[in-house]
Amino acid sequence: MTTTRDIVTAYYAAFNAGDTDAMLALVADDMRHDVNQGEPRHGKALFAEFNVHMTHCYREQLTDMVIFAEGNRAAAEFIVNGTYLATDEGLPAASGQTYRLPGGAFLSVNDAGLIDRVTTYYNLQDWLKQVGA
Repeated sequence: MTTTRDIVTAYYAAFNAGDTDAMLALVADDMRHDVNQGEPRHGKALFAEFNVHMTHCYREQLTDMVIFAEGNRAAAEFIVNGTYLATDEGLPAASGQTYRLPGGAFLSVNDAGLIDRVTTYYNLQDWLKQVGA
């Protein structure tokens, strides 16, 4: 039996490997993606579009990962180590700036063993300072 912790661990391993197909294989078609800034995304298709955009603009690795799981819910705490590759609309110009910032996420897993919610948090003001805004 695969546990919530196993599923979330696999999801973040795929993230760190840059394997968005593996990430998408772990999420439900009707998933909800809540981001720190902006409107929630509903559905795997919008999450896939988001991942294409993020891969274009950012290269990130998560370190110092700690995952807590209870039942079908999980929380993850990590450090985002990134490079700002291409200017993201409404944000400062990208010139390869690097950043390191704490982040966290809350996730839930449905009865089919797929992630049906990812809610992420980070400090946007800290990120803006680090990229020179």
